[in-house]
Amino acid sequence: MSEPLTVILHILDKEYRISCPPEERNNLELAARHLDKKMRDIRNSGKVIGVDRIAVMAALNISHEMLTGTTHKNAAFEDQQRQITDLVARLDQALARHQN
Repeated sequence: MSEPLTVILHILDKEYRISCPPEERNNLELAARHLDKKMRDIRNSGKVIGVDRIAVMAALNISHEMLTGTTHKNAAFEDQQRQITDLVARLDQALARHQN
């Protein structure tokens, strides 16, 4: 495992120094940029005031995106499983007819 390094992140006009493994640096920076964008969008909407509230709203929005993305993936997986089961049944029927 590599020695941790300190990464400087800027989120909503504040600087944060975060320690992370070198191999995780890109993911950390991507996550920080995503969070910064969400927080700026919320702040610029003018509907939420206060950095703490903006951070919570951004966290809720990101969590919702993650959960609904997972839900969509699970639904797609279940749909694919149904299609595979249907194809296997049709293949079994075709093979049974061919063998008779």
